[in-house]
Amino acid sequence: MATQKTPRIDPLTMEVVELIGTVVARYHEEYEDAAAEHALTGAQARLLSLLSLEPLPMRRLAQKLKCEPSNVTGIVDRLEARGLVERRPDPADRRVKLAAATPEGRQVARGLRDSLNFAREPLAGLSEEERLILRDLLRRMLGADVYTG
Repeated sequence: MATQKTPRIDPLTMEVVELIGTVVARYHEEYEDAAAEHALTGAQARLLSLLSLEPLPMRRLAQKLKCEPSNVTGIVDRLEARGLVERRPDPADRRVKLAAATPEGRQVARGLRDSLNFAREPLAGLSEEERLILRDLLRRMLGADVYTG
């Protein structure tokens, strides 16, 4: 019985993976700091950011946040108590409840986006052509479904 060897990852690929990891870690750190400035947890901030784009059913929110629907219910409850989110019936199916950002919630979400300087500053050092290339490469790495989910 022959043993299969795991192919070694070349040094360039390892460096790229490490750099992507560093970018992700820095983004999460800044995102958590920005959320805290608005007295939000990271999960609350992510949910509010999603809802600032469009109202969503709880089950869809759970899928997007990659967590259990019961967790989403708790997050929505806390944001609703602060007046940042409201529940409303889905016009297409009144049995389904949508979570939606209130005007104040959209304002807080906008403030969150505006306070995220981490990516903005380093990206400003790249030309528009370089940013387009980076965007296209990231889209290709993530696959075609990156903007459909």
